[in-house]
Amino acid sequence: MAKLIPIYTWNKGVIMFNKRSNRLSKQPWFQGVLLLCCVVLAMLFANLPFTKTVYEDILATNVQLHLFSSNGDVNILFPRDLTVEKFINDILMVIFFFTVGLEIKREISNGELSSPKKALLPVIAAFGGVIAPALIFTFINHGTAAGSGWGIPTATDIAFAVCILSVLGDKVPVSLKVFLTALAIADDLIAILVVALFYGGAIDLGLLAISFAVIGITLVMRKLGEKKMFPYIVCAIVVWALFYYSGIHATMSGVVMAFLIPSTPRFNKTQYVHKRNHYIEMLNNLDGIDDEPFPNGPQKHCLRKLEEVAHGTMDMSYRVEHALSPWVNFLIMPIFALANAGVEITDASYFNVLAYDAALGSVSMGIFFGLLLGKPLGITLFSWLAIKFKIGAMPEKANWAMFFAVACLGGIGFTMSIFVDTLSFGDQTPEIMAQLRNAGKIAVLLGSIASGILGSILINIVAKISKAAKATE
Repeated sequence: MAKLIPIYTWNKGVIMFNKRSNRLSKQPWFQGVLLLCCVVLAMLFANLPFTKTVYEDILATNVQLHLFSSNGDVNILFPRDLTVEKFINDILMVIFFFTVGLEIKREISNGELSSPKKALLPVIAAFGGVIAPALIFTFINHGTAAGSGWGIPTATDIAFAVCILSVLGDKVPVSLKVFLTALAIADDLIAILVVALFYGGAIDLGLLAISFAVIGITLVMRKLGEKKMFPYIVCAIVVWALFYYSGIHATMSGVVMAFLIPSTPRFNKTQYVHKRNHYIEMLNNLDGIDDEPFPNGPQKHCLRKLEEVAHGTMDMSYRVEHALSPWVNFLIMPIFALANAGVEITDASYFNVLAYDAALGSVSMGIFFGLLLGKPLGITLFSWLAIKFKIGAMPEKANWAMFFAVACLGGIGFTMSIFVDTLSFGDQTPEIMAQLRNAGKIAVLLGSIASGILGSILINIVAKISKAAKATE
């Protein structure tokens, strides 16, 4: 029996580790910390002499399907020019944008963007948080090679913002936490439009027309009440391929298909209650008809039917989002960070946000000050105008000092900003493009960290002042 003790102890340890890991992954700050760790690893991989070459070779590895015949008549590569890095950015990120689309759709249907009263302030604030950084970037880089990167500092990364808010606890009013979350969702929608309109390639109108036809077929299919997932998956893959070759960035196919996924369940509440009661009654009637342990064969059939009824009462959009979210948050996003945050530091000027070149401009300065200053100023100014003209209302238990402090967290760009950076400067030579993109990534990281630190400090200061003021009353 003594030999069983280590095995039991090991198994118990594994079970406890799994429980703790599951609890850890559900913490709101965990995703942000995980992404930050991946950024650090990517920077190490790209700069350490014994990992640099391997890191670059892995990202440059071709992952195309090569179809050919023995006589050489057929020789097809699909998808074209697909490397590991492009697989991550053009395929895995489609799934990320798909879940973003589902989240936006849910919030518009019955969440923080579901009514004009709820949506107006965060949506107006989001526009301010896009326009101000873009203007700052353009003012600094107009007429230079960096000019086309104006979209980089316009995004807010909800994972890091929520991470910091969760650490700050009750220092921030709940209403402002909800406001920042809704703002980030609206911001994502604007960023998606920016990518679709300004960061695609030359448009193939023929392929685009075919993709619209497939989207139309999907709409008809949904209108006819199709609830099976497989047809939608087929349509999504076809739309992705058509977008990929038509010049519109392939990730946009994920957003489009997310809005086409049915949001109506198979069974309404009345049908659910009727079916549930029917199978529970059957289950009770089958109890004790023989000596088999529960559940016996007929009872298992009833339980499967109950499971199908519960499954059919949740709409496809919710089920897909629930199933994909862990994969996106804890696999796809970390992989994206590992692949895109690795910048080889060959020039210390990457870290100098004040460095300016007459021809290249300063992508670092534009992004850094766009995130650190443009975001909070734009969010606060547009919100002030909306409240002044009674288009929106100030969140409950909030004041302008705390509002501005929370708005500073909107300058945490990271994921979407890095993604836009990978699409920018395509009109430049490969050498200049690589230089601008690398400087852009460093500036995104520095600007996001500075925004997070500034927001946290200001929130703590405002919270202490408010607490002291209440104590003296």
